[in-house]
This record gives sequence, structure tokens and C-alpha cells, in this order.
Amino acid sequence: RVQNKKLYLATFAAVLGPLSFGFVLGYSSPVIPELRKTDDPKFRLDSNQASWFGSVVTLGAAAGGILGGYLVDKVGRKLSLMLCSIPYVSGYVVIISAQNVWMLYFGRILTGLASGITSLVAPVYISEVSHTKVRGMLGSCVQLMVVTGILGAYIAGMTLKWHWLAVLCSFPPCIMLLFMSFMPETPRFLLNQNKRAEAIASLQFLRGPYVDHEWECTQIEANVEEEGLNPSEFKNPSIYRPLLIGVALMFLQQVTGINAVMFYVETIFEDANFKDSRMASVIVGSIQVCFTAVAALIIDKTGRKVLLYISGIIMALSTALFGLYFKIVLPHGNNSSNADLCFTLNSLSPGTENSLSWLAVVSLGLFVAGFALGWGPVPWLVMSEIFPIKARGISSGACVLTNWVMAFLVTKEFHDLIGFLTSYGTFWLFSAFCCLSVTFTAFYVPETKGWTLEQIEAYFRRS
Repeated sequence: RVQNKKLYLATFAAVLGPLSFGFVLGYSSPVIPELRKTDDPKFRLDSNQASWFGSVVTLGAAAGGILGGYLVDKVGRKLSLMLCSIPYVSGYVVIISAQNVWMLYFGRILTGLASGITSLVAPVYISEVSHTKVRGMLGSCVQLMVVTGILGAYIAGMTLKWHWLAVLCSFPPCIMLLFMSFMPETPRFLLNQNKRAEAIASLQFLRGPYVDHEWECTQIEANVEEEGLNPSEFKNPSIYRPLLIGVALMFLQQVTGINAVMFYVETIFEDANFKDSRMASVIVGSIQVCFTAVAALIIDKTGRKVLLYISGIIMALSTALFGLYFKIVLPHGNNSSNADLCFTLNSLSPGTENSLSWLAVVSLGLFVAGFALGWGPVPWLVMSEIFPIKARGISSGACVLTNWVMAFLVTKEFHDLIGFLTSYGTFWLFSAFCCLSVTFTAFYVPETKGWTLEQIEAYFRRS
């Protein structure tokens, strides 16, 4: 019991980073509608500026993925997480003191940079300090805290103006900096740096005094390779196969359309004429938190692949239903030249939308629940498990870069995609990608339930 308390404490300190990252993602949803209606001309956003405000954070995060891949191997997992707090807080200070829209963009880029580093480092830290029986559950807590942060921003955004919301969002990274300063570095990183005594001390903290630390240390040492990674080694299947699987998982996670939906969830409900779009956003965020928590509780029993199957099928059906909703309410499409509208519902005959609004709500709720159950937490967990320690930094960096570049493209081009394909065509495209994600899982994703990180590494070497 003592050992678990210490391990859970280390995990809690680490997931304050993903909580901060969730606040960054959720910040745009209540703030964009506020800034589009503000009386202050310095901050009033048009449609194009609003899409940049929502999506520019992903460009910062893509850069953070590259920087995080370097930091995690050079300065370690613990210090990388602590350093994240600097761009988080700096970004919010810039937003709070902003004099124009460009300063808002710059603040969003800084918080995005921190989010990119966090999204790489936190899963790696947690997977390396956890033992096999709880690694899935603790690894899933990364995504759980992200969606909790998103929900927190939605709820706070109902009462706080954008300045004060930025002040609130700056608290989690400060608390993370304080907590992480008392946590140990991961045993695997310490052994990779030839610091055996420190690695034993770290295991004593994480496992408690009644465990054979020497045995676990020896098991890790057997797989730790001290020499650096040579670029020519990427020809080796034990390095390039997990890398390709990780990159593909991140690509597929984003092309399901989740970030487009979550960034603009309030705008979507507003443009779909729902009376209280902010409350609808909170409901969507709550669904995501509940189902991510369910995934965290069952993932070590069901396994990773089962959740990816269930999640992909639910998302494919729900996006197809969402497309059907827009096909019915917008029979002539909506590829209007008016770029200021995400969904043009003015042409509807009275009552058409209201009679079918349940279909939109059910579709969106199902989509978010399905994503939270599998394709939200599992790719990040698998990314933290499958890479050999010598390639963990650079391979994780490539995955995070892929994730955030795709998040930027999907988020930034969401409006244009709707103009080109119509609303229903866009959601049917997302549905097709969800079907592709199920197929990919069936043929290429290994089941890592119950395996140690060393056994997973051995599996890729054998195959």
C-alpha cells in the first residue's frame, strides 16, 4: 500500500502537466465566441482570426514535440516536465498583458510549445516509473487529466472573462513545478546515465522498502544500451517498426476530427442554434471525462486493442450520423462563400432543426464518448510503451510532431473543408478515417497488456 501511494504521488505530479495542457486546449472554446462579440476593436476576431486563435497553439505544440524529444534524452524526464512550466506561465502572462491580437497569438504559441513538450514527456515519465500491473491505468491518466483540463476551462469560461480565465489557467503549471521538484527521476533514465545508486534510490521511493530493488534494477539494466543512437540504426526493424506504428496511431487519432470538434464545440452548438451553447460544451466535456476515466479503470483488464476497436467503431457510426444530420437539415449543402459561418442553418424552415437537434446532440455525445474510450488515451499510452530506450526521445518526438501538425491542419482547415466538401461530406470523411483506424489496429498494433517495457522491446527485436 505504501509503495502505491508514492507511485501515485509521482504520477499525480506528472499529470499536472497534461492538466495544464487541457486548460490550453479548452481555453479557446469559451474565449473565441467572447472575442468575436467584444466591443473592443483591438481584440475583436473575425472568422479567419478565430480559426488562427484556435489552431496556432498546435503549431507551438509541434515545435514542442521536437524540443521535447531532445530534452527528454538530454536533461531527463523530471527536469523536462519542470521546464515546461516556464513557457506555460510566460504564455499566459503575454495573453493577460496583450495589447492586440498578435500578442494573443504569441501567448497561445508559447502555451502550445509547453503543451507539446508535456504531451511527449508526461507519458514517458509515467510509463517508466510504473510497474506492469498499473501502467495502463496510470498511463491513461494522462488523457484523463487533459480532458479534465478542457472541462475545467469550459466551466470556468462560463463565468470568467478571458483575462481572468488566463490567470486561472496559469495555476496548474506552477503547482506542477512545485510537486515535481520533490519527485524522483525515472530509474530507466538514471541507469542509461550510469547512475545506478540514484536508480536504486528512485526504485525505493516508487516501490517502497519491501520490494527487491536489485532484481528490478538488473532487469532494466539488461535492456539499457548506453551508447547513443546512430541514424543508420533506423534501418533496424526493432526501431523503425515501433516508430511507424506510433506515427500512424498519432496520424489516425487526429484525422478522426476530434480536435476540430473540441476546439469549436461551442461555436458548433451556437451556429446550430442551441439556446445555451456554453452549457452544451460543458456536457460534452463531462462525457469526455467520464469515459476517459472508464478507459483508465478497465484498460489493464481489457487490453489496448479491444478499446481501440470499440472506440473506432463508435466514432465511425457517430460521425456518419452527424453527417446524416447535416444532410437532412441542409439538403442543398452549405459550401457558401460566406466564410464567417461554420454551419449555415438560416435557410432551414422553422422547426426543422429543432425537431432533429437530438440527432446532433446524440451524435456528438457518442463521438466524444467513443474517442475518450480508446483513441483518446491509448495512442499516448502505446507511444510511451513501444520504443526502445535509446530511441525513446527521437521516436516520441516524431510522434508528437505528427500529432500536432495533423491537429493544426484539421483544426485550421476545418472551415475550408466544410466549404469544399459541405458539412455532411466532412463528417463522412472523418467516418471513413475512423473505419481505417479500426483496420490498422487489427493488422499492426501489438497488444502490450501485462508486458514489461523490456518484454515489449524484446518483442520488436524478435519480430
